[in-house]
Amino acid sequence: MSENATQEENAGIRADGKNLNFILDIPLQLTVELGRTSLLVKDILQLTQGAVVELTKLAGEPLDVFANSKLVARGEAVVVNDKFGVRLIDIVSPNERVEKVL
Repeated sequence: MSENATQEENAGIRADGKNLNFILDIPLQLTVELGRTSLLVKDILQLTQGAVVELTKLAGEPLDVFANSKLVARGEAVVVNDKFGVRLIDIVSPNERVEKVL
């Protein structure tokens, strides 16, 4: 890759000529979903410390990663410096996103 092309990419200009810098400061809400469940209010009120709530996903299944409530990727839980994180293992294709809408 030429030095000029690298400078253009660093400036936010891609090979197709579109400048994407104007979207870099738009905030996105990133959510990682471990699973879901439905409970009645009376069941929630009976939960105590140490209670286990069964979720729809099985242990070991990929976690869903959402950007502004839209599924964008799947990942796995990791621990880095005593904090939880997500390692992305699959980016959802545009076709798959369209299929979820239909």
